[in-house]
Amino acid sequence: MRIAMIGAGYVGLVSGACLADFGHEVACVDKDAARIASLQAGRSPIYEPGLGELVAANLRAGRLAFTTDIREGMRGAQAVFICVGTPTLPGDGGADMRFVFQAAREIGEAIDGFVVVVNKSTSPIGACDAIERILAERAPRERFAVASNPEFLREGAAIDDFKRPDRVVVGVEEDAARRVMREIYQPLERNGSPIIYTTRRTAELVKYAANVFLAMKVTFINEIADLCEKVGGDVMDVAHSIGLDQRIGRRFLSPGPGFGGSCFPKDTLALTKLAIDARSPMRLVETLVDVNEKRKVMMAGKIVRACGGSVAGKRIAVLGLTYKPNTDDMRDAPSLVIVPLLQHAGATIVAFDPEGAKQAAALLPGVEFASGPYACLEGADAMVVVTEWDAFRALDLARVKAALREPVVVDLRNIYPQGAMRAMGFRYEGIGRGA
Repeated sequence: MRIAMIGAGYVGLVSGACLADFGHEVACVDKDAARIASLQAGRSPIYEPGLGELVAANLRAGRLAFTTDIREGMRGAQAVFICVGTPTLPGDGGADMRFVFQAAREIGEAIDGFVVVVNKSTSPIGACDAIERILAERAPRERFAVASNPEFLREGAAIDDFKRPDRVVVGVEEDAARRVMREIYQPLERNGSPIIYTTRRTAELVKYAANVFLAMKVTFINEIADLCEKVGGDVMDVAHSIGLDQRIGRRFLSPGPGFGGSCFPKDTLALTKLAIDARSPMRLVETLVDVNEKRKVMMAGKIVRACGGSVAGKRIAVLGLTYKPNTDDMRDAPSLVIVPLLQHAGATIVAFDPEGAKQAAALLPGVEFASGPYACLEGADAMVVVTEWDAFRALDLARVKAALREPVVVDLRNIYPQGAMRAMGFRYEGIGRGA
């Protein structure tokens, strides 16, 4: 099958490369000429484990192509996926659909035969209806069908998520669209992956419901961590114990400095706005947004307290800046709140991130970037772990202590054993670890 992906960002590039690896012929279309040139040369502009190799392999095999010309990309395509951004609108928190609707207009003008237009961008309920109306203004109705196919890719594990998904959700209203979507995902169906066919509006809602529920789990365990600190409990034991309950599950019960990234923050805001507009307010979700934003501020305060109540004139070493490990994504990363607050309190910040330094440098002025973790720690008054990269778990702790001017460690991801750290002489503060 020939497929076009409109948008060669995170979702479009991962999805396109994986579909090409299944044997489909895929053309990724993007307006960013520099990005397309890099991809045509076999270089991925996005850090995602295994993605660069996957792109290069399928480019060499002739199954994957890149272009800035939407007509060229759509030529002969039986399906066209919309994979563009839907950022949060300033003010009301809704999803900005400009890029989706512009893509739909350009697709409508380029249709030259029957095609299924698949919206993979995270969009409010009814987005496919709007896309359908836009297409109908530009192409005969019998030449297209519209489907919803939300993505559930975790940054850092996206290729595995695409190839071995928990489920694939497809919203379709017409048999022709269902047949095309089934052919696209036949390799997954053969491997036993659940393919769920439902209505377009239901599929759109599934995406929001899934992400917001996971964000609620993260926020819940963060609040339990705060309670543990007050009453002397250990959140790690609490999380492990409740996670063994199959009704709850272990995942997303790791306490930390608050969630960030490209999905959770904007999807919680978008679902809140959608619910208010539908006159079915979701009080839990409204509270969730507020609690998560305040938590990042609380973490800066925690660091200040660990440093004796003031960071003025102190050098703070920050390990990890991206919102999670195994990505270079800085969108809504907790570090974007924590670092400026420490700077405002008078601290000098030196930071190291294995992949995110380039992106972070543009967002965190005044930060000194180190070449490695030990260089980052040299002469610092405190070490703060913000992102739990595996490389930080295996640090030589004796060397860490020797590098620091003061043996203060604030571990916002609980990657080190509290007892062992204190036994080594560190003034160690984790999250929700009690006394």
